[in-house]
Amino acid sequence: MEKREKKTIPAAELSSFCSQIGLILDAGLPLYDGLETLANSSEDSPYHEHYVKASQALNEKGSLYEALKEDDCWPNYLVEMVGIGETSGHMDQVMSGLASYYARQDRIRTAIVSAVTYPLVLSALLVVIVLIMLLKVLPVFNRVLESMGMSVSGSGNALMAIGSNIGWIVLILIAIIMVAALVCVLLLRTSARPKVLAFLKRLFPPAKKLSIKMSASRIADILAMMFASGFPTGEAFRLIEGVIDDEEALSKVKTVREELENGEPFADSIGKSGLFESLHCRMIHMAVAAGREDQVMQQISDIYEGQIEDGIAHLLSIIEPTLIALLSIVIGAILLSVMLPMAGILSSML
Repeated sequence: MEKREKKTIPAAELSSFCSQIGLILDAGLPLYDGLETLANSSEDSPYHEHYVKASQALNEKGSLYEALKEDDCWPNYLVEMVGIGETSGHMDQVMSGLASYYARQDRIRTAIVSAVTYPLVLSALLVVIVLIMLLKVLPVFNRVLESMGMSVSGSGNALMAIGSNIGWIVLILIAIIMVAALVCVLLLRTSARPKVLAFLKRLFPPAKKLSIKMSASRIADILAMMFASGFPTGEAFRLIEGVIDDEEALSKVKTVREELENGEPFADSIGKSGLFESLHCRMIHMAVAAGREDQVMQQISDIYEGQIEDGIAHLLSIIEPTLIALLSIVIGAILLSVMLPMAGILSSML
């Protein structure tokens, strides 16, 4: 399936959309009428035009998957999962799962923003203060002393130079970090997103672990739907390839599909691929023997989802104190950049 780079509608809005589509399907209403009603009732929403476009495309094409593909505002994961839902006949379950998925994404984003906002604001204030001290206060103070006939000694000049250099170094480091963060954010919105994510995963190992678990949860959830619908295993893995964004997980999925095409048993190919942990691979072996693959795959998906939420909560619990500790070091450097020149000036007056 075609992979597309797009993400314009926020997670909270996507969760609401999926939830409402799920309610329409659960109520047994025709999707055409339900989506049209949803579009008409969203006139005060900034995304009203996208709902209208989806409703019109659904009437023309007869497929929600094809309708959502017409508009670049819908993320690839949502569109491809809708396609899987239509193919498997479990659209209501898919939309319910997507609603929960995007609600969780919104909670994660909100928590991260909350955790880093205070340190970022403090960093901005510190930059302003240091610039004022280096560019305005210290030069003026030095000129006042000179006008009073007080000269700064050689050691005082050295201390002032050291303090000023510390201040500029701190500013340069903060500027580099902020520019690097801005570049990463911009690149994540381009076709370079996979490479940027791969670099960030190498730079920050906990993010890589969470990404692996997230991919495993997605794969297990899709397989559960496929098995419940009686889909051939090889076809299920072909559909999975259009949903997974992580290159490492995608490579493992392709390996499993190739082994299945070569006649390798499903449980054995999964175990060799490394898609799931060894404990879960043993669960899959037992599921195949008992004929309960769909139930066990759903259980595995739920297990990984719980691990993801716990891992994110743990990361968020250490982000803010870590940033505060780093900022404390910066504050110490800033105090030195101010106090050392002051000490030089005072020593010249003695």
